[in-house]
Amino acid sequence: MWPIADGATSRSLVPHSAGVQGRSRPCQCLVGSFLLRFNIYTPSWVVRPGGYCWVTAECSPLLPHVETHHRRDAAPFWDETHRRLPRPSRPAGDPLRSSEGCYQLYPGHIPTSPLQKALLAAGSAFMALCDPYRHDMVAVLGETTGCLALPNLRDKMKHHPEGYRILQERPRIRLSTLDMSKLRGLPDGSLGREYVRFLEDNKVSPDTRMPPKFVDDEELAYVIQRYREVHDLMHTLLGMPTNMLGEIVVKWFEAVQTGLPMCVLGAAFGPVRLSARKLQVLATELVPWAIRSGRNASCILNVYYEQRWEQPVESLRKEIGIFPPPAVRV
Repeated sequence: MWPIADGATSRSLVPHSAGVQGRSRPCQCLVGSFLLRFNIYTPSWVVRPGGYCWVTAECSPLLPHVETHHRRDAAPFWDETHRRLPRPSRPAGDPLRSSEGCYQLYPGHIPTSPLQKALLAAGSAFMALCDPYRHDMVAVLGETTGCLALPNLRDKMKHHPEGYRILQERPRIRLSTLDMSKLRGLPDGSLGREYVRFLEDNKVSPDTRMPPKFVDDEELAYVIQRYREVHDLMHTLLGMPTNMLGEIVVKWFEAVQTGLPMCVLGAAFGPVRLSARKLQVLATELVPWAIRSGRNASCILNVYYEQRWEQPVESLRKEIGIFPPPAVRV
């Protein structure tokens, strides 16, 4: 049953005859400018014949308390709050529990209930609409709303030879894995040279892509991580800059390709910030092209880009099925 007040003693989620003892503890989670407060039932060990079993617990949300300011720093907004939570004792020899006292499916994972995911999704969606450049909010929105799209993307990768190999080898696109000097030395028009040119012209880095935290499946967490790390390559292949218009066009392409609600939301509501002239160009030329390319192209996650740096961009576009971009100024 749900705890009824902040700090109140909680009731067990299973019959008391099962031997469960527990207590509730207050915690909080900052979502944009909203401080969501929770009572979390602390699970305990239940003695069973032949060993121990773990009893999971749920959370009950209390009323949100609105902060008087927005956090503008680039650090993940939940880390500081999460570190402040009381840390329950960890049974010896329990490799599945983190130092925070909860199960971690991968480094940095924060287990959340469906209700918590809904609250995080609502708060992050609101903040992302207010400020589309809040990449931390966009990341949380993608993780908490991708429960249907991410398994579909994983299945597409598993049924494709190159995608399956990516899932097995788990390559990462980061400065530590890229030979930037070698990529700069590639011929103009090659994927590697144009990718580095895009990074330098727009002053962006692949290391700014946040690791997943709220995806409750280790393989799906890699899928969304891979999607984030190839996002800049989508800009390169589509020939789109990182300004608002360029991001909206890429979001339309990604929405058709991935089905992620976060991409659909960005594609649908991003144009409200554009001028009338840019809206006309977007509606008449860029969006139709992005939708046609997204439908025609094979899954963008099934390309082992790290092994295609020397391939010409035009050749890779044809291979994937991306139509040449319109001759308009973005």
